Amino acid sequence: MKNYLFVFFGGGLGASARYWLSGAVYRFVPVDFPYGTLIVNLLGCFIIGLLMSALEDRFIAAPSIRIFLTIGIIGGFTTFSSFSYETISLFRNAEFFRAGLNVVASMTGCLASTYFGFTLGKLI
Repeated sequence: MKNYLFVFFGGGLGASARYWLSGAVYRFVPVDFPYGTLIVNLLGCFIIGLLMSALEDRFIAAPSIRIFLTIGIIGGFTTFSSFSYETISLFRNAEFFRAGLNVVASMTGCLASTYFGFTLGKLI
């Protein structure tokens, strides 16, 4: 039961951070492409790579802490459901290039961000 509470509270923190950051991004870039979601996903993937690397090798963390940070906060922060919806919306609006760009940028960028976060975590 304790771990469910960690996921619940972590998810709330992560979702709030996602809402804030996505909104902040759109203050600086146009809203014709889901830049906010892309930035959130790239950052979230980087952070989960960094955290998992650090928690696996360097810092022996209690499972509850890992659950709170990764499943809770980062799980609430990253937005692949939003990514999916926004991509489908672009397709439905015949924005095929933008939809394809969103898929390629999100998938390659998020995988690369996770790798770089994991690699950096090994160096720290």
